[in-house]
Amino acid sequence: MGHAGMAAAAVRHLRGRPVEAHPRPELRCVREDERAPVDQGEFRRVLGTFATGVTVITAPAGADEDAPAGFACQSFTSLSLDPPLVAFMVGRTSTTWPRIARAGVFCVNVLSADQAGLCRAFAVSGADKFAGVAHDPAPTTGSPRLTGAPAWIDCTIHAVHTGGDHLIVVGRVNALGASGTHEPPLLFHRGRFL
Repeated sequence: MGHAGMAAAAVRHLRGRPVEAHPRPELRCVREDERAPVDQGEFRRVLGTFATGVTVITAPAGADEDAPAGFACQSFTSLSLDPPLVAFMVGRTSTTWPRIARAGVFCVNVLSADQAGLCRAFAVSGADKFAGVAHDPAPTTGSPRLTGAPAWIDCTIHAVHTGGDHLIVVGRVNALGASGTHEPPLLFHRGRFL
């Protein structure tokens, strides 16, 4: 039995069992008189050794907005096969996130190795990120699908959880597609693109 078969067997087994909720851990900030358990610079340095893929998360323009919303995101992951769920993390201070939250939908655009410039354009704050960027509407939500992205995932916001200074956004997948080409992905490692 392969990994998929084992996972399916585990899901079948767990479906028939009641799930007990675990108590929520107490969350609190480090007080001024306490030392942080881990130095932020060291945390960033060590976690930077883990290479991540790079995406652009987009959402359609709201009724009172001139342009769609979008931001570069390296904290995207698949989450569940049944139901089909994905997740990304976004900083609580993001000015783009409230626009995506209001839309209630988003599209994940997976970037290829030759799209570092596109990533940089979506990483800036306050600029017209879609200026000169070709895109079409994703089939279910109308969120922008960036032309040339090797894959896209069209989602509805399913849940939002707190995670320290970030939010964990879970999306239910409505539609998805890939170009079928075997382009290498855009990766971020130790503060630079690979």
